[in-house]
Amino acid sequence: MRIETRLIHAGVTPDPLAGAIMTPIYQTSTYVQEAPGQNKGYEYARTKNPTRTALENCLADIEGGKHGIAFASGMAATDAIIKMLQPGDEVVAVNDLYGGTYRIFHRVFAKYGIVIHHTDMEDPNACRRLMTNKTKLVWIETPTNPLLGIVDIKVVADIAHEYGALLCVDNTFASPYLQQPMSLGADIVLHSATKYLGGHSDLVLGGVVCNDDAIAEQLHFIQNACGAVPGPMDCFLCLRGIKTLHLRMDRHCSNGRVVAEYLAKHPRVDHVYWPGFESHPNHQVAKKQMSDFGGMISFTMKGGRMEEALKVLTSTRVFSLAESLGGVESLIGHPATMTHGSIPKEEREKYGVVDSLIRLSVGLEAAEDLVEDLGKALG
Repeated sequence: MRIETRLIHAGVTPDPLAGAIMTPIYQTSTYVQEAPGQNKGYEYARTKNPTRTALENCLADIEGGKHGIAFASGMAATDAIIKMLQPGDEVVAVNDLYGGTYRIFHRVFAKYGIVIHHTDMEDPNACRRLMTNKTKLVWIETPTNPLLGIVDIKVVADIAHEYGALLCVDNTFASPYLQQPMSLGADIVLHSATKYLGGHSDLVLGGVVCNDDAIAEQLHFIQNACGAVPGPMDCFLCLRGIKTLHLRMDRHCSNGRVVAEYLAKHPRVDHVYWPGFESHPNHQVAKKQMSDFGGMISFTMKGGRMEEALKVLTSTRVFSLAESLGGVESLIGHPATMTHGSIPKEEREKYGVVDSLIRLSVGLEAAEDLVEDLGKALG
């Protein structure tokens, strides 16, 4: 069954009570049991909830996996994955990654003896050089946040497996519609479902998909034991959002192309980061593993001064200055002080997150209005 059809029907069956075509919002904390240990599959809502079960089944299906596990946020999902490791274990992670992921790696888990190495994985050999028998997990984003780097999932998966490590792919920027990491060898796929899966800037939710029964058992245990679960309303909203993912992503991609090409020609713009350009260092890899190039774009201002970037950030009217991404509305942000502010300045600047960098989440508005808005802001 094709992805467009699965996005609408995956994980959803008519409600047995009334035949409702949409999964009901089971707004309950507990469930009545016939006798101790005799129930209808549900005992307590932290452990399981029917609305969440439908979403978890949906997530697994659309990512081509066997198990889906939903969490209260993308960071809660990240937290659960890292909790599968032991003190002394090592992680090899891409150096260009979301600031919140960097923060949880280095300010939460490092003190428990988890060792994190970062490298530019646009060259897979850089990953190989850091692999040892202590490496238990390889962590990548592709496209990366915020510089839209592209990592060859299949090649890095082969390297990870050669050393007995797991590969986790954060697929938030691409979504399952544009990219299927499990088919390329990923062991775990992560989503901040707050973004494109929800798609309407009205929920916070995370999701993990895997095929391995043992990994799923560990993650379900952590989900229940630590309790970072999403509420049924957020699960319902995410299910609803997923049904239009393909339609929204097509528009995100087409608008993204228009905006990227406009910025590339603007005299005040220094460099545009977007994997759809043939000049992108891993454009051919993006073409191979993605069906389109997405609606995320970053660019730097000529002169490299923060003042120039701040002027643009506060001058747009259609693009809203805000955290997050992937909603129907276009957003503009400043990674150095917003999404990546938790990364030390000298560290983030090593790989290009400079003060003049601006990140765009291109929404579903008329492309002409988006270009006009940026044109006025850029001057």
